[in-house]
Amino acid sequence: MVTMYEIIEKKQRGNKLDESEIKYFVNGYTAGDIPDYQASALLMAIYFVGMDYEETALLTRYMTNSGEIIDLSGIDGIKIDKHSTGGVGDKATIVTVPLAAACGENVAKFSGRGLGFTGGTIDKLESIPGYVTGLSIDKFIDAVNKVGAAMAGATGDLAPADKKLYALRDVTSTVESIPLIASSIMSKKLASGADGIILDVKCGSGAFMKNPDTAAELAQTMIDIGKYEGKDMAAFITNMDQPLGLAIGNALEIKEAVETLQGNGPADLVDLCVSQCVKAMEMTSSKSADECKTIIETAINDGSAYKKFLEIVENQGGDTSYIEDISKLVGTPSSQEWLAENDGYISSMQTERIGISSVLLGAGRETKEDDIDYLAGIVLAKKTGDIVKKGDLIATAYATDSSKFDAAKKCFMDALTFSSDKPEIIPIIIKEL
Repeated sequence: MVTMYEIIEKKQRGNKLDESEIKYFVNGYTAGDIPDYQASALLMAIYFVGMDYEETALLTRYMTNSGEIIDLSGIDGIKIDKHSTGGVGDKATIVTVPLAAACGENVAKFSGRGLGFTGGTIDKLESIPGYVTGLSIDKFIDAVNKVGAAMAGATGDLAPADKKLYALRDVTSTVESIPLIASSIMSKKLASGADGIILDVKCGSGAFMKNPDTAAELAQTMIDIGKYEGKDMAAFITNMDQPLGLAIGNALEIKEAVETLQGNGPADLVDLCVSQCVKAMEMTSSKSADECKTIIETAINDGSAYKKFLEIVENQGGDTSYIEDISKLVGTPSSQEWLAENDGYISSMQTERIGISSVLLGAGRETKEDDIDYLAGIVLAKKTGDIVKKGDLIATAYATDSSKFDAAKKCFMDALTFSSDKPEIIPIIIKEL
């Protein structure tokens, strides 16, 4: 019979673990039969030695099977899901889901809450009065069948092995491992039951992955895992060296998403969401990318994408009057204009610090127990590559508690650098896989 000592030693020597050994580890640790110190030793060995394609896929499979597998067979047709690794101002899900649904796709989207400097889709949706994110599986399936899409929090006990292993990785400095990151993300996605998965892997100063090559390695690993389990997969490597769009904060991002669905969104957000929607349509039809793009642009221009969002909100209990009159949603919190302190081009934005600035205003949480000010946040007037003069408006900050402005402003201003030369602008989509 295999023992953890033998498994640890085998991986330390750089050898490949077989399926029985991976199954023994995942099932034993989830059940509490393997102590933290032995699991930590194996994680550290994986961190340094790595895992090959098959090992990573099998690790993901047994993490997926450690808990509930959501059965979405009650949804007619092919079900599409998308996942973002998280960023600042990332409201793409709130645009892409209704847009794809308006184009005839079934989008079954389970999302999470924000923690730290990255915002969470569930928090953003819950800024809409009445919107219910805690749907039962039956109600989730009914929602997709009725309006073509649902956006809700994950229900049930999905991938409990991942919860235990991630907590251990977090305190043993083994987070930054491609096989461990990929298996963590994909175990939850596979347990969520969709047929096709579109990945948005962020890279840059506001993302966990700092450079495109590493982000592409992670994306390809996740694609390989999904294909190993028979899923249709696609991925985008996207730029998080500056916030996505202009709005950062919950209600503010809903407002920008609505404006985008109405045809008035910022170019980077529009480009990303249209590209994701094209990929979703390619997964479910034989249409060309150009044909898909024409259908998508029509859905925006004729108002059907915006109407689809209203249907989703209403179907999940939200008060659509806050969407139809978006000024009701963003309210009238205290505001402060932040002005340029230098002349020149904005040459870079440390996006993580900008995200932290929004948290300091109350738009995010530093611990899971923190409350969120749904009205707080930042709306950018300038981004990387824009030229400014001292005194020009760079951003407007919003908060219910005006005492939070000073610390948030300092954090924001420290995130900006200026130069006399115009910087090279990295496109929102760096690579498609």
